[in-house]
Amino acid sequence: MRPSRSRQGFTLIELLVVVVVLGILAALAIPKFQNTKGRTYAAALKSDLKNVASMQEDYFYHNETYASSVEALSFASTEGVTIHIAEADGRGWSATSTHPAAFPLTCAVFYGQAAPVGMATVEGVVHCQ
Repeated sequence: MRPSRSRQGFTLIELLVVVVVLGILAALAIPKFQNTKGRTYAAALKSDLKNVASMQEDYFYHNETYASSVEALSFASTEGVTIHIAEADGRGWSATSTHPAAFPLTCAVFYGQAAPVGMATVEGVVHCQ
């Protein structure tokens, strides 16, 4: 008669099955999280351009022209976002926004009689591509 051994721990096969299942779950989840980052960057680019639009209107109210630089507006953009005002005078303005982690995504907007920049084709509507 054989003495019975008490079994403690997991077998190698059981551990390998768990590792494979966790790997499959991770492979499914990671692309979804990466897509979320991209949407976050796009939202930051759009939000900053809309905030610049508000500050441009305030600047115009006091100076009867639009600011040709972000520094003139004393605007603090979201970390990493770069705003470039392409054109600004008393008739209108246009600008683009970029983020190095969101490359090649660029957002653009124009107001008034400023020349449209990039993919912005409707006045006052922020468009990204």
